[in-house]
Amino acid sequence: MRIGISVLSHAGQNIWQNGLGQNVIFVAQAFQRLPFVESVVLIDVGSERQLPQQVDDIAPGLALLTQREATDAVDVVIEMAGALDNAWLDLMRARGRKVVYYCCGQPYVGLVEPAVFNKPVHTSRPDRCDEIWVVAKDRRHMPMMRTLHRCPAHEVPYIWHPGFLQARIDEVARHGVQYGYETVPSRNAREAAGGALRVAIFEPNISVVKCSSIPMLACDEAYRADRTSVAKMHALNTLHMKDHLTMLHLANSLDLVREHRATFHGRHDIVGFMGQHADAVLAHQWDNDQNYSYLDVLYGDYPLVHNSPWLAGFGAGYYYPGFDAYEGGRQLIAAAHRHEAGLDAYRTRTRAVFEAVDPFSDANLQAYAERLHALVASAPVRKSV
Repeated sequence: MRIGISVLSHAGQNIWQNGLGQNVIFVAQAFQRLPFVESVVLIDVGSERQLPQQVDDIAPGLALLTQREATDAVDVVIEMAGALDNAWLDLMRARGRKVVYYCCGQPYVGLVEPAVFNKPVHTSRPDRCDEIWVVAKDRRHMPMMRTLHRCPAHEVPYIWHPGFLQARIDEVARHGVQYGYETVPSRNAREAAGGALRVAIFEPNISVVKCSSIPMLACDEAYRADRTSVAKMHALNTLHMKDHLTMLHLANSLDLVREHRATFHGRHDIVGFMGQHADAVLAHQWDNDQNYSYLDVLYGDYPLVHNSPWLAGFGAGYYYPGFDAYEGGRQLIAAAHRHEAGLDAYRTRTRAVFEAVDPFSDANLQAYAERLHALVASAPVRKSV
C-alpha cells in the first residue's frame, strides 16, 4: 500500500504555528511502521515545495510531492493538512484509489463559524471522499459528518510523541533557557514570589472552541480567594483583542489587572515562554478536549489546570468541569500549594497519557492497520487511466 497525506507549505512556516503540522508527521511515521505499507509521501498543496527544517530533523526522508507527481505514486489519499483539488480527487477515485478526509479540527465549529462570523475559509465539495476519520474528541460529531459527506465516518487513534517538543527544549537550552517545573530558574522565581504561581494562558482566541475568558476568570478567582496562589497572569494571543470593549470590560473587572499582576501578550511558543516567564498553565476548551498544548505542558511537569474530560480520565493535571471558573480557581490554588509535594504521582499519571497516545504502540498501530485494511478491502485492482 502506498499512502499520500496532504500538507500545506507556505512562506515563513514554523512547525509550532499549530498542532496540525505535527499531527501529519506523527500519522506518517505511524504508517511507516506498518509492514504492508510500501511508502508514505506528503502531498504539498502549498507554495513552497518544502516544509520547515524541524520536519526533516524529526522525520528525515519523507518525500514531498505535488498532486500531479502523486497521481501514480499513491493508492490511498488522506486529506489532512491541506485541501486537495476536487477534480484530482475525482480522478484518483475513478482510478480505484481511496480517499480519506482526516478531520482534525472541531467539525461543527468548522462548519458554522465561517458563516456566522463571516470568516474567510476554504471549502471543499462534501462528497469527495470514501471515508471520514476523526479522533475521540470529535466522536459525537460522527453522525453529522456521515450525513454531510455521504460516506462512513470512523474513529482513529489520537497520537503524539515528544520529538518536536524535545528538539525545541534542546534548542532553547543552548540559549540558557530551561524548560520544566523543577529547573533552577523556575524554582528561584517561585521562591521569590513566595511560592505563588506565574500562570500562562495559551488559548489562541480565534474561535469559541479555545478562548482565554474562562481561564482569566478562574485565575482571578484563585487570586481573590488566596493572594498567595498567583504571582502573575500572562494572557497570550490577546493583542488582537486588546481594544475590543468586551475584552476591556472583562480585563478591567479582574483584581489581577487592577493590581498590575496581569500582562497581555501576542503569540509565543510554550517552551520558550514557560522557560522564561511562567510555571503553570490554565486552559479551557469547548468540545475539543484533546490538544497537543496540554501534552507539551505535561511533558514539562508543569501544573496544568484544565477542563478536559479526556485528561481527567487519566487523573492527569488539575481538572475542573465545563465552564466552572470557580472550580478552576480552586484547582489552581491546589496546584500552587500541593504540586511540588505530589510531583512524583503527577508524573506517573502523565506517563499513562503519553503511553496512550504513543504513535508506535501496538494498540495504536493495530487500530490504524485495521482501518486501512478495511478502507481498501473493496478497492479494485490497481490500474492506470
